[in-house]
Amino acid sequence: MSRHPAPHIIGFAEHLSEALYRLDQEKFGTLPVVDLTARYGSPFPQSADVFLYTRCAVVAAGQAVWESVFSDADKFAPYTSSERDGEWLLYVPDKAYELATGKKWNHATRYCSESYSNRDGWPDLRA
Repeated sequence: MSRHPAPHIIGFAEHLSEALYRLDQEKFGTLPVVDLTARYGSPFPQSADVFLYTRCAVVAAGQAVWESVFSDADKFAPYTSSERDGEWLLYVPDKAYELATGKKWNHATRYCSESYSNRDGWPDLRA
């Protein structure tokens, strides 16, 4: 990606942030981590960071997977596994931009990718 011009890299960052924002929904964020259990065998909830990295893993799996989870939340569940950490995807635009331009990344995307920022996806969190 670093061989692309800066506008292309910025466009990628915008698409990524929107994809992550759209996945920021209660029906995905309240799913437990599939390969962990809490005390006494109860489901282990996703933390805000795990939920962000899980959403990244879904995006990294490709458009077909990303689209499929919206109609079937059960397809999101396998990506909560600790084996499928997609955190690396968050740093792709920053690193590509720095390599392409020699400048630090200083771009704020239109959508916030942080967990629980999509108020439409979390009706109970609306103020």
